[in-house]
Order: sequence, then C-alpha cells, then structure tokens
Amino acid sequence: MAATAVTPVQAAHTIPVLALGMSLSAFLVISYVICILGYLLFPGLPIPHSTLSFFLPGFELLTWRTFLLGLVESFGVGWYVGLLFGWLYNFFVVRWR
Repeated sequence: MAATAVTPVQAAHTIPVLALGMSLSAFLVISYVICILGYLLFPGLPIPHSTLSFFLPGFELLTWRTFLLGLVESFGVGWYVGLLFGWLYNFFVVRWR
C-alpha cells in the first residue's frame, strides 16, 4: 500500500489559520491605536471616532479602561475572523479540489 504524498502545490492552497489569526489581530490592534492617537493628537479633525463604539461594544471615548477594552476587543475580533475564515476556506478548498 503506497502512501500518497502531498505536493507543495496542493499544500499551498490552504491558509495557515494561526498566522492569519495573529496577523489580523495585529492589524486591527495597530489600526485601533492609530485611530486613538489621531483622536488625541488631532482632536479637531472631522472624523467621527465615536463610531468605534459601534464596532467595539462597551467602548467610550476615552478612559484607560475603555482603551484597554478596545485593545482586547480588537485582538479578539481579529482571532474570530481569522479562525472562522481560515477554517471555512480550508474546509472548502479541500472539498472542491
């Protein structure tokens, strides 16, 4: 009985879920910090920073508690999207080869 080897071309079609989750989380955390820094450094800009409360439940501008809550929620959302999207993509790419 011969074992079937997975070629590099076949293996390249799946997404590494852990790398995707970490990179999305880092992207969202960095974006969140840039947004908050923009609010603190340029408060007169006509950007509605209050929309962060729509995407991050419990967030209010701006206390240390809600800043840290926003960091945790941004990191968690990145992992949620990474795990769900990565799993679904890998599930379907393996089934439809």
